[in-house]
Amino acid sequence: MRLRDLAHSRTGDKGDTSNISVIAYDPADYGLLLRSVTAERVKEHFGGLVTGSVERYELPKLAALNFVLRGALRGGVTRSLALDAHGKCLGSAILDLEIEEA
Repeated sequence: MRLRDLAHSRTGDKGDTSNISVIAYDPADYGLLLRSVTAERVKEHFGGLVTGSVERYELPKLAALNFVLRGALRGGVTRSLALDAHGKCLGSAILDLEIEEA
């Protein structure tokens, strides 16, 4: 199954850093998100698009995970010629991550 079957996402940016939150539709699925959506898997999922580190922050009361992707925006909004210099598409792209059902 894809992550989008269990969660939605929100994104933000600051310079060359993208911030992606993954929020479970049902708080009962938060444990599966914790096990399946690691910083390592997110970094692998985005491949060479993310040139820096990926950090994961857990927000159990919101049934959410927050990922900080450094070096993901080709220099950021004011420096990049990328079509999506804000990284909004990354929120949709993370939801294509394949996860195994528990």
